[in-house]
Amino acid sequence: MSNPHFSIVIPCYNEEGNLPLLFERIHAAMAPLALSYEIVVTDDCSTDGSWPMLQRMARSDPRLRVQRFAYNCGESAAVWAGIRAARGEYVITMDADLQNDPAEIPRFVQALERYDCVCGSRVQTRSRGDNLLRVITSRVGNRVRNWLSEDQTSDSGCTFRAFRRECAANLVPFTGMHRFMPTLIKMEGYRVGEIAVVNRPRHAGRSHYGFWNRLVFLQDLLAVRWMKKRKLRYEIADCVEAAPSDAAAPPH
Repeated sequence: MSNPHFSIVIPCYNEEGNLPLLFERIHAAMAPLALSYEIVVTDDCSTDGSWPMLQRMARSDPRLRVQRFAYNCGESAAVWAGIRAARGEYVITMDADLQNDPAEIPRFVQALERYDCVCGSRVQTRSRGDNLLRVITSRVGNRVRNWLSEDQTSDSGCTFRAFRRECAANLVPFTGMHRFMPTLIKMEGYRVGEIAVVNRPRHAGRSHYGFWNRLVFLQDLLAVRWMKKRKLRYEIADCVEAAPSDAAAPPH
């Protein structure tokens, strides 16, 4: 396949029960758009049947590319590895549990006409797919994050995003970075916008996140705040250099 327009990047950990329906819905969402695309899945050393299933499906679906870590590395690493492997001009990141509805992909594609990066926000629909504890911890986490990072992203935990691939070209990967990509991309000078998305209940399997591992983002947040404060800022006022023809001519 020649370089596709879109790369749909998905981290996977023990999602055997979700994968067939996920790919079916992605194909259904992309078909009316008549755009070339690929699906890039990084298996984070799953312990269920996810990897054998991905291998079988990749052999029969030319749009599906799969890779597997040698050991469990976490969601940030799986997302980053997928972005690095992506060949598309645009990248869409989403979860494998079907809480992100692939039917909304066309809305992201349309929003990319106005922004370099489009982030999904579940603020209006979070209670439909999550329990009360997750709703509360998400709201508190977002408020703390926005206060410390001086950003206004309404739902940084939503990894349903679309962006030009060059938006990630100069990012420095670190554990937890998937929560801060809108801020990091803004720091690179790109236009970042949001669209409201639905929050479906998990289709199969169980959540990999609990109350305590939602709190570990604080140290990552402080690191992002430090990067924002220490980021080099400068503007070239003037520049003088020889014209190409002059530079090529030998001195007299």
